[in-house]
This record gives sequence, C-alpha cells and structure tokens, in this order.
Amino acid sequence: MSTTYDILVVGGRVAGASTAMLLARAGARVALVERSAYGSDTVSTHGLMRAGVLQLSRWGLLDTLTAAGTPPIRETTFHYSDREAQQITIRAKGGVGALYAPRRQVLDRILVDAAADAGADVRHRTAVTTLLRDESGRVAGARVQDRAGRTADLLASLTIGADGIRSAVASAVDASVVRRGESRSAILYRYYAGLRTAGYEWAYAPGAGAGFLPTNEELTCVFVATTPARMQALGREEAFATLLTETGLAERVFSAEPASRLHGWAGAAGFIRQSWGPGWALVGDAGYYKDPITTHGMTDGLRDAELLTDAILRSPLAQYQATRDQLSHRFFDATESVASYAWSMDEVRLLLREVSSAMGDEVEHLQSLPSALLQAPGAGL
Repeated sequence: MSTTYDILVVGGRVAGASTAMLLARAGARVALVERSAYGSDTVSTHGLMRAGVLQLSRWGLLDTLTAAGTPPIRETTFHYSDREAQQITIRAKGGVGALYAPRRQVLDRILVDAAADAGADVRHRTAVTTLLRDESGRVAGARVQDRAGRTADLLASLTIGADGIRSAVASAVDASVVRRGESRSAILYRYYAGLRTAGYEWAYAPGAGAGFLPTNEELTCVFVATTPARMQALGREEAFATLLTETGLAERVFSAEPASRLHGWAGAAGFIRQSWGPGWALVGDAGYYKDPITTHGMTDGLRDAELLTDAILRSPLAQYQATRDQLSHRFFDATESVASYAWSMDEVRLLLREVSSAMGDEVEHLQSLPSALLQAPGAGL
C-alpha cells in the first residue's frame, strides 16, 4: 500500500515536528513519522534561548507552552569559581519577554499537535525501514513499519531527515560531513523539587560546568558537565557531587529533594553535514549537531525548521545550508572551545561572550523571515 505526499518528515521531535507544521501550514501535503510514542520524554538540555522562544511566539505556540505550566525565566546568573556571580536580566525584546526550559514531553507534544492541526499525517511508533528511489536514483519517499509490523510506502517529492545525530536518512543518502568537531562533554542531570532559583544559572570552574534550569511541575533540572575521561574516572554519583562542589552549587542542590533518577549523556563530537541532495534534506541534529554545553540544541532545531521551510517555499535548498552554516560556524567554534574544558576562567568568559554575540545574529536573521507566510495555511508549493 502506498500514499503520496509532497513532503515526508522522518523524526517527530523538535526539528521534525516544527518543519512538518510549517510546511503543512503553507499548504503542503505532509507525512510525519516518529519511532517513539506520542508525548514521550527524551534526553535533553531543556533550555530555550531567545531565538527559540521567538520562533514559538511567531508561530502562535508560546501561549500553549506557558499554559502547560512552563515557568518564565527572567534572569540568568553566571557563577565563576574565581569571582562573584554575575546576574543578567532578560530584557523584553522583539516580542520575547522571558526564556523557557520546557520538559520534552511538553514541548514535543505541542509541536506535534500543531503539525496535526495544520493537516500533517502524524504517525508515531513508526520507523523507516528503507528509503525509496525513482529510476534516476532520486529519493522518492520511504517504506515504513509500525509496531504491529504493518508496512507502507510513503511517496514524497522531498524526504526530510529529522531523526537525530545517528540519522538513518543521513546514512542512507551518505551525507558527507562538512565539518567535524573534536571536543565533547559528558553530562549528568537530575530533577529536583524545592530548589530555589530565580532563573537560568550557569556555573564554571576549571574543567567543569554545571547549571540550573527551572522547568515544568515546579522542578529544576540540575546538570553537571566535564570531559568523558574525567566523568568515567569519577563514576556517576561521585562525579555529580564533585562537579557541583567545584562549581559552588552543591549546598543548594543537596538541600533540595531529588525528583528523578540520574540521567546521563556520554558525549559525541559535533558535526555539520551536507544537508540536501536529490529528493532529500536534513534538519536538526541530523544535519547539524554541536555539544550541549551551550544549551542550544532545541533552539537550533526550531531555527533550522524555519530556514529549511523558507528555502523549500522560496529558494533553492542550497540556500538553506548556506544560511544555516553562516549562522552556525561561529557558534560551533565557540562551543567546541567550551566543550574542551581546557580554558582558563578568563578564557571561558570570553567564549561565553562570543556565544551571546552569535545568538544575536540568529535572532536578527529570524526576525527578517516572512512570518505571515508561515502562519497562514494554503500557500501551496
């Protein structure tokens, strides 16, 4: 059995669900397939930066996020082991009055529901088994299988891989790596109840990072980060306590109530892949992944969903990659340096200023995109 669409999106998390929603709003016939269950959690850094909040606001979804109990974050505090903390107020600008750190079962569900409301055919617990190709070798869709073992051919003019850093779509089309990083963080995180924090808090000490992110259900996500070698040498619980102590956050954390088990990420080197070809494109971590220490992965996914949609509707796909890379290279370089943990305290402060500057560039670009087109269905392809 086969069904024909304009667009097939493989992967229904932040980048994939956003892309499916935007294209469906523009009048495309879209199928969205996702391996996991609807509303399921996943490993995440949680934090949305200004560009990510801007996207949700422009798409009309920010009110839904706040109605789900996601607390507004109106200040950020930077803790350094060699000097006093620095507190920065999140100023209202460009329609963004606060930042947010939603749980993934909240954000992903909002985006998937928005895609379905726009007319996308959403299929959870469905995996791609193989890509389909036409006589010329161009990608022409995919064969999928659900949990019951039923298969179907989903034919499409464009197949978009939004299926993460180990993307099956990227592997099937042999997408080349344009840039490859070397640094990687090992990260541990746990949720706590009763941990008082006014907003985002980031902490740095030689060879260590940590932070607080207030999230849904009145919980705070507490993370620590260091090199994989040091994390492995210490062991999970010892590393969590040691790194919190080094960064000066331990006393506050251990006076609060743990509300989850300890989650972990062993780390992976960043990369920028070739992200388009005959009948295919990549978005989100499938095409561009950088270390999570700068807490920008979800924002990247929301940003690149709109960059890709804009290119599909208005310009060659090559323009999507060119714009994405232009907005990403400086951020990628700074993140690589932070994730090396080889910096001095003066150096990490300079790197964080570089990260902030790169964030400003992407906000400026996103504000220039035609939001009216992306909010109104029926434009067609």
